[in-house]
Amino acid sequence: MKVVYLDNNATTQCSPAVVEAMLPYFAEQYGNASSMHAFGGGNRKAIDEARKQVAALLNAQYADEIIFTSCATESDDTAVFSAVRSFPKKKHIITSAVEHPAIMAPYQYLEAQGYRVDFIGVDELGRFDMARFKSVIDEDTALVSVMWANSETGTVFPIAEIAKIAHEHGALMHTDAVQAVGKIPVDVQAAGVDMLSLSGHKFHGPKGVGALYLKRGTRFMPFMMGGHQEKHRRAGTENVPLIVGLGKAAELAQTRLSDGTNARIAVLRDKLEQGILAAIPDVKVNGDPEHRVPNTTNVSFGYIEGESILMYLNDFGICASSGSACTSGSLEPSHVLRAMGVPFQFAHGSIRFSLSDQTTEADIDLVLKELPPIIERLRKISPFSRLAA
Repeated sequence: MKVVYLDNNATTQCSPAVVEAMLPYFAEQYGNASSMHAFGGGNRKAIDEARKQVAALLNAQYADEIIFTSCATESDDTAVFSAVRSFPKKKHIITSAVEHPAIMAPYQYLEAQGYRVDFIGVDELGRFDMARFKSVIDEDTALVSVMWANSETGTVFPIAEIAKIAHEHGALMHTDAVQAVGKIPVDVQAAGVDMLSLSGHKFHGPKGVGALYLKRGTRFMPFMMGGHQEKHRRAGTENVPLIVGLGKAAELAQTRLSDGTNARIAVLRDKLEQGILAAIPDVKVNGDPEHRVPNTTNVSFGYIEGESILMYLNDFGICASSGSACTSGSLEPSHVLRAMGVPFQFAHGSIRFSLSDQTTEADIDLVLKELPPIIERLRKISPFSRLAA
């Protein structure tokens, strides 16, 4: 059975060109980049080249503003804890109510430690509440961390405007840009952010490697200590193969941003979305239709469970993800959809389809063929549908 992979916000296929770039560094050029000898020193040059490639993708002013990490979660934690440790007298931090757990968890931890935390809400389209943000930020704010694009709906936030306000109050600005990098232009200089997190496997790089952009001159305290690597900003022997892969993925992503690839993906996303709306009743699209990444649509099917939809789609080799999560045997809609005020009978049946440059029109046609009868079948047996009727 052919796999129709529409779960690219979860992870992407590692590009063959990325795999090819990494291979020599596993078994042939295996030296430690921190060694004094030439065999290891050659790998230092490979790391420096990857740093330039990632910096170019973000339009960072200096290559050394890129710190390589194991993943975006590490980058997020590093940014958050560095900010609060760098400003020990400031006890207020701000984020959005729809962040990834990699930001929500450290913020909740700091709240339990006595920090004053504001989780800024969103409206029904998932748009950041700027009025609320402006009303709570003050001179005691150490950090504002707001995602560039939401992982579930694809909604893009006004990062440059948020960063400007943060700086006016003396706060650092961090953004989790995991779902934006490689999909839309991300310019750290234009946005004015102090820190930015990204992950390689979200744009056809390898898993297990990420980066933290750290604007030169920003106060910083390392999260991982014990070595001089990354200019003493992130200890640990560099994972040369994966860093090389991240650099190559960044280079390829920059090409896709300029050659019309993402516009083609958006056309397929819109075909899928419009086809679903035309063929299936009681459907709601979640997110901001005007400001979102080109590959993502989040659709709620009223009166049925998202997990059941996924199970039936899987029978046809179609991979997507649900906006619901099963916790302690109790099904709960995602915190993102709850924050948007999506009615429970719709939030419960939310599916995220996320495309890539590997997605074909035939893939979309298959989903549009198989999905309507799946929904009809599930609604016939759903107790929610009978109650609605």
